[in-house]
Amino acid sequence: MFITNNFEIENQEVAYLYKLRWNIELLFKKLKQNFQLHYFYSETENGIRTQIWCTLIAQLLLMVLRLKSESKKAFSTIAALVRIHLISHLDVFWMVVNSRRTYSKQKKRNKSPCFQTQLF
Repeated sequence: MFITNNFEIENQEVAYLYKLRWNIELLFKKLKQNFQLHYFYSETENGIRTQIWCTLIAQLLLMVLRLKSESKKAFSTIAALVRIHLISHLDVFWMVVNSRRTYSKQKKRNKSPCFQTQLF
């Protein structure tokens, strides 16, 4: 159930607008988690807009890097790698591809684990 004060639009449109808004909330959550966007460096509207735009551009560049390198690493891992090696003279594609930390799904075990039944 969605609540609105606009009675001129259809139910499906209200649901679609909520979905779009939720995507924006998820985007800002991702920005805050990966780019430390917890507070603003400026108190002016222009300064806040500039900080948000720079963060959005950084996220876009990291997403392009992730797609171009065809990496299975988590976005946060790639962001941390770039943050750590920001001033080094490494090729970012090489860094993303050749770093050790990669996400892989755990294989299901066919055997049940061995439980210890006696203490001594």
